[in-house]
Amino acid sequence: MTEHTVRAFTEQLESLSASVAQMGGMAEAQMAEAIEAITKRDTARAEAAIASDKTIDQIQHTIENQALKLLALRQPMAVDLRETLAAIKLAGELERIGDLAKNIAKRAIILNREPPIRLTQSLGRMGRLVLNQLKLVLDAYSRRDVQGAETVWRQDDEIDETYNSLFRELLTYMMEDPRTIGLCTHLLFIAKNIERAGDHATNVAETVYHMVSGGYLQQMERPKADVTSQTTVPFEQK
Repeated sequence: MTEHTVRAFTEQLESLSASVAQMGGMAEAQMAEAIEAITKRDTARAEAAIASDKTIDQIQHTIENQALKLLALRQPMAVDLRETLAAIKLAGELERIGDLAKNIAKRAIILNREPPIRLTQSLGRMGRLVLNQLKLVLDAYSRRDVQGAETVWRQDDEIDETYNSLFRELLTYMMEDPRTIGLCTHLLFIAKNIERAGDHATNVAETVYHMVSGGYLQQMERPKADVTSQTTVPFEQK
């Protein structure tokens, strides 16, 4: 290839990477707004999180178009090919995180119309864990840091354990006072959405690891700590 062609190809890859970084920053900010909407009972933040979802969707389409154009015109190989394909995968994961943040924000608006419930603070702690994971994995992407990506991947069980604890706490709360079942149901959905956002951050870590190294984190052992599917609720007959 000529020097001009190589330079143009490099600029296109850099532009693609910048778009992914921009989308990641917006998804992180949207999730932060949704979490703050719950913990601070701030409906304006919830509405802002919902409104920003369209922009994130638009950036996803831009990334996909950029990547497909690169594949068609440049036919990248090796690490360049992995970077191009990773951009498409990362855009999908980040778009899903945005959707989850939007869902959380919608339920926050409903919760903010009701009397405060102390368990929203537990949700806030869980949300901050996910936000930290998202920040770390986006930093790993920007630095092309395989060790950073692996660290995020291995820490997913901390979010799962927090979710398990909150799940049991919510069940106990509902059994002790059936009047809270409606509110706690919303909190359960919010908790699950936060936990799923953590799963998507883990998926981002796997993609970043493969993009940089060509290896697969899935081949390593990482126990899944979410046990809520096995949780039983004791029933006392009268």
